[in-house]
Amino acid sequence: MRLLLPGCSSMKEQSNGGGEGGITHCYLNVYDLTPINNYLYWFGLGIFHSGIEVHGMEYGFGAHEFPTSGVFEVVPKSCPGFIYRRTVWLGTTNMSRSEFRTFMEHLAVKYNGDTYHLISKNCNHFTDDVCKQLTGKPIPGWVNRLARLGSFCNCLLPESIQVTSVRRLPDVPMDSEDESISVASSAMEESDEEGLDHHLLTPPNSDPGYSRDIPLRLARDAI
Repeated sequence: MRLLLPGCSSMKEQSNGGGEGGITHCYLNVYDLTPINNYLYWFGLGIFHSGIEVHGMEYGFGAHEFPTSGVFEVVPKSCPGFIYRRTVWLGTTNMSRSEFRTFMEHLAVKYNGDTYHLISKNCNHFTDDVCKQLTGKPIPGWVNRLARLGSFCNCLLPESIQVTSVRRLPDVPMDSEDESISVASSAMEESDEEGLDHHLLTPPNSDPGYSRDIPLRLARDAI
């Protein structure tokens, strides 16, 4: 998994000057976690994953077992392991690309991977938080309705609804900036080999070495 180190803008962002100025549209990309959604959807229910798309990238939230951010970015409408269903227009923001990037890095501090909870703090809670801060409005209610119902009827949920364990990271001491860059490069190569195309968003002032190559548990692992 390739890390997104703080202060390192992408080539696309550098080439267009960070996307300064203008109005940018915000979208919610919604995915099915289970084929059952084909039936539940028409009753205003379903088990969904969602990511928020701004400035040409999609941001989501997943689980891992470490106290570091679980926020990641992917190419829009292509979050691995899910079936894309639809896109919902949310509104607009005046944030430039660089301002939005800074905003997301700071918000990522609130969404550590080890705090993910299928009912009380899932990917849809994350996108709802982002949407409210950008547009002043929540995401559509049907996207996370089942989680809200589950919070009231938790006793009715099967024990099988829980996130599974993930592998640990290798313990490699980080003693210098050069070593950090070397490990990040190694993680990038491993990501390409494994075919993982979601990238963790590293908050400012965090230790990039600590959150390297962290495998995410997305909501589909809970089904």
